[in-house]
Amino acid sequence: MMKHLKITVACAGGMSSSMICNKIIAAAAKKGYECECKAYGTSEVGKAIEGSAVLLIGPQVAFQKEKLQQQAISMMDYGMMNGEKVFNDLAAKYGW
Repeated sequence: MMKHLKITVACAGGMSSSMICNKIIAAAAKKGYECECKAYGTSEVGKAIEGSAVLLIGPQVAFQKEKLQQQAISMMDYGMMNGEKVFNDLAAKYGW
């Protein structure tokens, strides 16, 4: 049975963040996780965070990191759409 994770991404608009979500989902599947990962604008994220294992914030809204009190995706990993590294970093941090 696959373990389930919900990851929420806060971003400016959602277009490129949806692409990184797809990469994170694929990386999680390789590690045996069923992963739900969705991107929301920072004004909408409050409603979507419930049940999430983690809230990531895109580099374009990293200036709101303190307000959101969460971890920002590195600009390099985001730009390269390196969902595998993003997921592996989370797995290491949270012991998944």
